[in-house]
Amino acid sequence: MTMQIKKLASSPSRSGRHMQRYNQGFRQVVGCVPYRIRKTNESPEIHGTLVEDLEVLLISSQKSQRMMFPKGGWELDEDIELAASRETLEEAGVVGLLGDKLGEWIFKSKSQEKFHEAFMFSLLVTEELDVWPEKDLRQRVWMTVNEAREVCAHSWMKEALEAFVSQFTPQQRVEDDPLSCRLELCRTEELRLSIGVESSDEEADCFLVS
Repeated sequence: MTMQIKKLASSPSRSGRHMQRYNQGFRQVVGCVPYRIRKTNESPEIHGTLVEDLEVLLISSQKSQRMMFPKGGWELDEDIELAASRETLEEAGVVGLLGDKLGEWIFKSKSQEKFHEAFMFSLLVTEELDVWPEKDLRQRVWMTVNEAREVCAHSWMKEALEAFVSQFTPQQRVEDDPLSCRLELCRTEELRLSIGVESSDEEADCFLVS
C-alpha cells in the first residue's frame, strides 16, 4: 500500500463531499498519530520503547497556526486504512507502517455546530517527502509526546495521543498533568436524530467520545 500512497504525493488533495462517508448523519473522518523512535527510527516494535524515545508529528491548520494530527474525510471508494494513510500523506507528507486503530471519537465542529465520527490510527513514519499536496498550506513539526500534549489544539486528539502512548507503557506510569477535558461518553439515537450531515474539516474540537 505504501507505493500506492506515494503515487498521490504529486496529486492535489481530494476535495468535495460527493464521495464522503456518513454514518447516521455523522460525517466519518480518519487520521493518524505519525511517530518515530529517536534512537533507531527503524523498528516498528513497540515493546521496550520508552515514551521519552518517541517523537510525534503535528501539522498546522490551514486557517491558523493551531497544531493537530493529520485527518480528513473517509471516502466511499477506499477502505479505512487507505483513507488514513492518504490523509496523512496529503496533509503531513509522510508515509509509513500503519498500526492498530487507537479508537473512535465523536467531535463537534465549532464553526457549524455539526458532528463528526473520527477514527485514529498510529503510523510509524518510514519516509518524509519533500513534496506533498498540502506542503504550501501547512507546517509540520516533530515534537516530544509532552510537547504534543501541550500544543495539540483538539481535546479528542489528545485522547488519541494518550491511547497511542498507552501502547508503549502498559505497566509504566507516564507523568503528566491531567487532560483539561475528560470527554463524556454519549452516543444516543436522540442525539443522532438531532444533528446535520455537513461540517468543516478545520477548526473542530472535541465534544463526545465513544
